[in-house]
Amino acid sequence: MSDRIEYEMTEADLTKLLDACRPVPLIMLQCGMPKSRQEMANDAWADLGRRMGFQHMTVRPTGKGDRSFTAVPEEKTE
Repeated sequence: MSDRIEYEMTEADLTKLLDACRPVPLIMLQCGMPKSRQEMANDAWADLGRRMGFQHMTVRPTGKGDRSFTAVPEEKTE
């Protein structure tokens, strides 16, 4: 397993993550149930992990602010 490294997301990335955690109004139930806030947050972290090159389920806060975190980098296969 790789060592953890520190990452810092942009303000736009933080806004996207926070927006993903907002509840979705249940207006059109005939279209099916929307994803839960947890599922939407997980999807947002997975997207950020793909873009920044880390395993999204390994994220931990650093205590240095909302945009700073550590994670295990994705293994590069060549």
